[in-house]
Amino acid sequence: MRIADYRITRFQFARDRVIGDSQVRIDTVNLSTVELIDERGQVGLGFVQGLFHPHPDQAEIQRVFEEEVWPDLDGQVPVALAHRVRRPRGGNQRAPGFPFEEAIQVALWDLAAKQAGLPLHRFLGSSRDRVPVYASGLDFHLDDAAFMEFFGIAADAGYRAFKIKVGHPDFERDLSRIDLLKRVTPRNSLMMIDANEAWSAKEASVKIGKIRDLGHDILWVEDPILRHDFEGLKMLRSATPWTMINSGEYLDIAGKHALLRAGATDMLNVHGPVTDVMRLGWLAAEIGTPVTLGNTVLEFGVHVACALPEVDWLEYSFQNFEHLVEEPMRIENGWIFAPDRPGHGLVLSEEARRDWMRPDVLHRADLGEAPPHSRGRAAAPKARERV
Repeated sequence: MRIADYRITRFQFARDRVIGDSQVRIDTVNLSTVELIDERGQVGLGFVQGLFHPHPDQAEIQRVFEEEVWPDLDGQVPVALAHRVRRPRGGNQRAPGFPFEEAIQVALWDLAAKQAGLPLHRFLGSSRDRVPVYASGLDFHLDDAAFMEFFGIAADAGYRAFKIKVGHPDFERDLSRIDLLKRVTPRNSLMMIDANEAWSAKEASVKIGKIRDLGHDILWVEDPILRHDFEGLKMLRSATPWTMINSGEYLDIAGKHALLRAGATDMLNVHGPVTDVMRLGWLAAEIGTPVTLGNTVLEFGVHVACALPEVDWLEYSFQNFEHLVEEPMRIENGWIFAPDRPGHGLVLSEEARRDWMRPDVLHRADLGEAPPHSRGRAAAPKARERV
């Protein structure tokens, strides 16, 4: 079945908490969706997330799509486009005027799997339907009380692995946060830290060593130094054999390939574009490098995680998007489950279109209250001591 139509929807709403790291601070959701519709009315859904600035008005997003993207999709077979390899040259090596690339990949794979009548993870060749999930706070800008409340709730929900943000100019604050996390999570929980490139290579070596000297076991250290400092990353791998270096989040597909070829990371961090992530995952599997699946909108990345043998973990950050879809991914007792519905299983709800679609750009002050959180954070228990 061929692609016959499309639909663009623009969303904008307040977040229920400030998220961010040592480099950025974010308090709004800016999200647009692309739905590709085949001749039988089946829909493939993809997402465009803008972290820092509102998306243009919906009419402008649609204009860019109509002029720059739709001519290459109209009348095409989804699975053929999903597998197509392009070799852009010269002036053709450019992005569209709005960042549709990931959304198109996801929508094509969703629609192709639906046409085949398979869940996306099965369509990608998986032999499992769940992977471990860890609770990620995006917590750098939370005060200590909110930090403890957040991770206490995650622990009560059954998570047993937790990632926190470090890289504060005052290293004592980083150490204090590690102590606080251990107070509100069960003994023998796993801990990861993410510096978002805040450190130099030598500084990272010293600080990671100090954390260990204080008796803290860290499963991995994420993006401790600049993404292109392959020599520094290799030095860190040698200097800190008691933990793993997790890098690659900020690199494009060519940069991730170079990172793997250089042997500059213990783990490769990937995110959303299905085609790109599958190719990287195959390469990582060939050389035995573990892969971690970072944040994807509404956790659609669970399908890729289930299909790649080197993926041991998927990140969940309580970003409060679940109200946008009819049925979100199921998370229970530290596992996330890929649905057995055809495609990736996420369908925009009509209530979301009615209540949260924002065709025109709104100022932050006009967004009103954040949507209620559907993962139980509204009924927050008091933070409690480690048990």
